[in-house]
Amino acid sequence: MTKPKILVVFYSRNGSSESLAKAVAEGAEAVGAEVRMRRVRELVGPEVMAMAPGWAENAAAMNERYEAPTADDAVWADAIVFGTPTRFGSMASELKAYIDGLGGVWFQGKLNGKLGSVFGSTSSKHGGNESTLLSLYNVLAHLGLIIVPLGYSHPALFKAGTPYGATFISQGDTQKPGEDDLAVARYQGERVALIAGRTISAVQ
Repeated sequence: MTKPKILVVFYSRNGSSESLAKAVAEGAEAVGAEVRMRRVRELVGPEVMAMAPGWAENAAAMNERYEAPTADDAVWADAIVFGTPTRFGSMASELKAYIDGLGGVWFQGKLNGKLGSVFGSTSSKHGGNESTLLSLYNVLAHLGLIIVPLGYSHPALFKAGTPYGATFISQGDTQKPGEDDLAVARYQGERVALIAGRTISAVQ
């Protein structure tokens, strides 16, 4: 099987989506994929970030760990996995800004036929995980990506996550993803990487 290239691009403010992103990357790497992890950057200024305790500090620490994503990263990848916390039932504006910036390579047809998958997190129960992931499916379709859902294709999905992608509820940022949540995310990375590898081999 050809070694697939997986881009995991995410936004995280308090670490929940970051934890899922790391698990997705681990799952993909475990089956031989080459992975790039990228964190999108804040759109607001320090005065807004200061209104939420820990935001600026967490952002600075994560930005030290991860490069910002570029359009070239998306072109490089065979599959793109987007991750986001919910913002009023949809994706974070930080992730949306990165996606909007892909218009140039999209217009050139450089994203068409790649695989796409999504994961997300919320602060509260019924906080919009499924609506957020489904809204991202619209984006994947417009980019020309082949959507890779999870269904109920792994036992972990009967304990955590959704058929649309890995999810987590932080209970007001008092909880961190547990083993069941991370198992779904690792499986998502594995599934995307394996399907990407098969797709590459089929067209060679």
